[in-house]
Amino acid sequence: MGGRIVLAAAFVSVLAAPLITVSGTGVAGADGCEGIGRIDVPGAVQQKQACLDDLTTAGTTTSGHTNPDDWSGLHASGTENPTGVPGVQVDGYFPDESTSNTNNGWAHDSQFVIRLPEDWNGKVVITGAPGVRRQYANDYIISDWVLDKGYAFASTDKGNTGLEFYKDGARPGDAVAEWHYRVTQLTLATKRVAAQYYGQRPHRTYVTGISNGGYLTRWALENHPKLYDGGVDWEGTLFTEDGPNLFTYLPAALRNYPAYKAGDSDAHQAMIDAGFEPGSEFLWDFHYSYYWDLTQRIYREEFDPDYDGALEAGIPFCQPGTPNCDADYDYAARPESVHDAVGRVSNTGDIGKPMITLHGTLDALLPIRTDSDVYRNMVRRSGKSRLHRYYVVEDGNHVDGLYDNYPDRLRPMLPCYREAFDAMVRWVEDRDRPAHNGVIPNVEDDPVNDCDLPSPGRGRVPRS
Repeated sequence: MGGRIVLAAAFVSVLAAPLITVSGTGVAGADGCEGIGRIDVPGAVQQKQACLDDLTTAGTTTSGHTNPDDWSGLHASGTENPTGVPGVQVDGYFPDESTSNTNNGWAHDSQFVIRLPEDWNGKVVITGAPGVRRQYANDYIISDWVLDKGYAFASTDKGNTGLEFYKDGARPGDAVAEWHYRVTQLTLATKRVAAQYYGQRPHRTYVTGISNGGYLTRWALENHPKLYDGGVDWEGTLFTEDGPNLFTYLPAALRNYPAYKAGDSDAHQAMIDAGFEPGSEFLWDFHYSYYWDLTQRIYREEFDPDYDGALEAGIPFCQPGTPNCDADYDYAARPESVHDAVGRVSNTGDIGKPMITLHGTLDALLPIRTDSDVYRNMVRRSGKSRLHRYYVVEDGNHVDGLYDNYPDRLRPMLPCYREAFDAMVRWVEDRDRPAHNGVIPNVEDDPVNDCDLPSPGRGRVPRS
């Protein structure tokens, strides 16, 4: 229970926008960094560079060049990460009118971080923050690992952050639509920065991310495939105009979970019918308390602010029958304008470059049956199955931090993500085609750090 409370507190603290102040240039320099003076991030109105002995979180946590609150709760205890990668870090922001991100003491959105390792492999990895977190959210789970392999790394806060991200923009859906612009903007800028610093443009650019970052990976490869060579979608959020989407299953969870908890078998079946996986019930109480209600209210406010009138993001934990209650939200019955707002940011499945999708069977925030199973079929209908691989991670949940509470019931997704990333790179660069869609069983002796993907010609276990 204690660990559960700590994780919940970490989740809330991330969204409540704690801050750090990054020091200026010249932190105990690593050998090299000779090109640091050439760096000028295109389009940025604020930027500062630092030559660091260690770009990984082991070093940046000490030097003040990351914010641990941004990435708290996303990895399991015992995760093994590399350290000691020298190079240059660039922090800055692009023009924007919103001010929800207070990292670096700036109170300015559209913040980014770019990291340039001394021993560069000629490639770039682009990410966007998950949830409503900020630009350092992927530091521990992605940045450390890819930097050690020689990739340059860049991440954006997506242009708006925090529990009131929906206040950004002039019309419903604008805040999410800005995410598209910001990840594209950062991609173009990072390629230029790499050329400035290393003296040559990157020869490969990959896009990846978890949750909303996974959504952006899908969107980027659907809409701007020429900018990238491939990507890995780690349980991306699915937006579709007609459903399924967050608003077709979260209200069902809010309506039925209290009755299920009281022993109502019909309410339990309603949860399963909404998309929640049988066997994930032990996660429902936590998700009801910390994810479902909050997510439904703030994302519904983004796309359908008229539902609750003058209220902003509804009434926390209201019960069915309460006026303006999100537990009674009926997406199918909402006006066409609401569906149009979701349609503006919806996925199509029409990817233009190789992509691997991973999703856990016990994801209780984005249930696999309402998300990646559906997206896999969207890719098929678009005629792009040859560019897509879909791996289902047995006992995987949405965030690896919960593994510490349930090590006998869950497995971390991170080691499978890392294997998938390497497989995607071999697919792109060596034409080494990975196995088709399959289930990754929970059989490793050290599931925190090990994962075996299906072998080509094996593991073809499609989900219906």
